[in-house]
Amino acid sequence: MRISLSAFLVSTMVLTSCGSVSDSAINPINWFGGSGSTSEPVAQGDTVTNPLIPERSGLFQRRAPKEVIYDGFPFEQVTSLKVDRVPGGIIIRATGLAARQGVYDVQLTPATEGQTPVDGVLTYRLEGIRPAYATNTGTVPTREVVAARKLTDQQLLGVRTIRVEGGENALVVSR
Repeated sequence: MRISLSAFLVSTMVLTSCGSVSDSAINPINWFGGSGSTSEPVAQGDTVTNPLIPERSGLFQRRAPKEVIYDGFPFEQVTSLKVDRVPGGIIIRATGLAARQGVYDVQLTPATEGQTPVDGVLTYRLEGIRPAYATNTGTVPTREVVAARKLTDQQLLGVRTIRVEGGENALVVSR
């Protein structure tokens, strides 16, 4: 203990007494050019590119998203329709009843291109994908599904009525 303490004290005294250590390569402060940083102008080319966006594709890069074709069928019945006000818009919530169990990927599909209202009526279809295999009919609670869609205040401009259609019926809510 006595030897290590004395070696530590001697090395401390030697390093602190040298005035040239502050300018030498031993000092970690000098490893990256000292404390003085300089500013350099960036050369601007004809086109400004974002360095975070790759210009070429790589092995693990995601490909462009393929257009997804939705193969949903309209539900037999729309049993309830509710519109809830939220900050910045509304949420349309529709409950449907399928003929059989197992319907999945349920959504409210716009009946018009771009969700544009026709004569103040915004129409959606309650659709879902049926399984490829035969399923049981089951009880009513096992065949019920709920789908929702959020609309902003900008999308609601000119809309007076919201209509959700099924295969056998349609429900309407007025503003």
